[in-house]
Amino acid sequence: MPRAIGVEPFWRVYRHLDDRATIRHDFAGILKQTGRGQGGGRRAIQLILDQIFHRAGGDERRSPPARRRLTLDQHLPRPALIESPLFPALKAQWGLSAEEERIANDLHEKGYAVFDFPDSELDSRIDRIQRHLGPQYGVDFAVAESDKTIGERRIQDAWKVDEDVRAIAANQAVLDLLSKLYGRNAFPFQTLNFPVGTQQEAHTDFVHFSSLPERFMCGVWLAMEDIGPDAGPLFYYPGSHRWPAMTNALVGRRGTDVSLASAQDPYGPAWRALCDVHGAQPETFLARKGQALIWCANLLHGGSHQNDPRLTRWSQVTHYYFDDCIYYTPAFSDEALGQLHLRDLVAISDGQKRPNSYLGEAVAPKVALPSKVERHSGLFRRLIRKLRKQKRRAGY
Repeated sequence: MPRAIGVEPFWRVYRHLDDRATIRHDFAGILKQTGRGQGGGRRAIQLILDQIFHRAGGDERRSPPARRRLTLDQHLPRPALIESPLFPALKAQWGLSAEEERIANDLHEKGYAVFDFPDSELDSRIDRIQRHLGPQYGVDFAVAESDKTIGERRIQDAWKVDEDVRAIAANQAVLDLLSKLYGRNAFPFQTLNFPVGTQQEAHTDFVHFSSLPERFMCGVWLAMEDIGPDAGPLFYYPGSHRWPAMTNALVGRRGTDVSLASAQDPYGPAWRALCDVHGAQPETFLARKGQALIWCANLLHGGSHQNDPRLTRWSQVTHYYFDDCIYYTPAFSDEALGQLHLRDLVAISDGQKRPNSYLGEAVAPKVALPSKVERHSGLFRRLIRKLRKQKRRAGY
């Protein structure tokens, strides 16, 4: 075109174009022709810059303010919103209610947040869950003086056989809240139902359930009865979600082709060292029936010692992931070697598979045999509980 109408007339037309990308089909020829003569170097540089701006998202000089902000935002860090280092500046854009903002602030600052579970039928659901699942724990709950801790302490994925467990896990108000707070659509993928406390040592969910990008995972714990200090209440270390996330590389071990009694064991000394160096003290959650607690993936938490074995501590934990992530288990992975123990997930909310994906592109899992710990950890737990039960009966 410059050859046909002259360089200067072409340049005057070009400078007033709304879309300067229209010349890209003959860019090389136009660049060569307009680069000749007086001012050619300046014109050539301008042409090149215009094409760079277009490929990066548009001509910044001509974009209205809203478009410029959107273009810049595409290059900002994009972790889970409540864990973002830009949280104070970004939360005003989310349209949060006062209650949602309180929950968001607590999650960002403390790593957990308490709220009342939004289900008008919750009491009826809890009654039905206790009647349905109760006989499966091997405990006589009808006898007040019986030891409630000698039986099976958890049932995993009862949502598959109990509609009330599924309804709690898939509560739409909770899904909407989590999706808003994390910036991606939440979906539940696992439930755990407990009649008593876990009495677990402090640990994080991160070593069990992680994602790429990091920390698009959380847990929601629901109290199904009032819980006192002697029933083994939940405890947590406020602010510990900001501590380094434990990985095999960080603690100096391999995650693949290993045998473990518990996936948490290798990280215990590191967690205890962090608590010591920070002078951290645990807090306990003496929950009312119907209260729920959200915790971040890297929050250090556990179950207190149960002082009175006659007490129950009915509760349900639901674990959530978020769309468009790679979902894997760090305890059995070696990230530095590209060896990820990928999870094969089904969303409890709709029964549909959630593929591992990265930036919208599906990631095909490698075919691998289950590790030894996966094959035997359930058997190991049952054996330990059986031995404890036999010792109690023998009077040890």
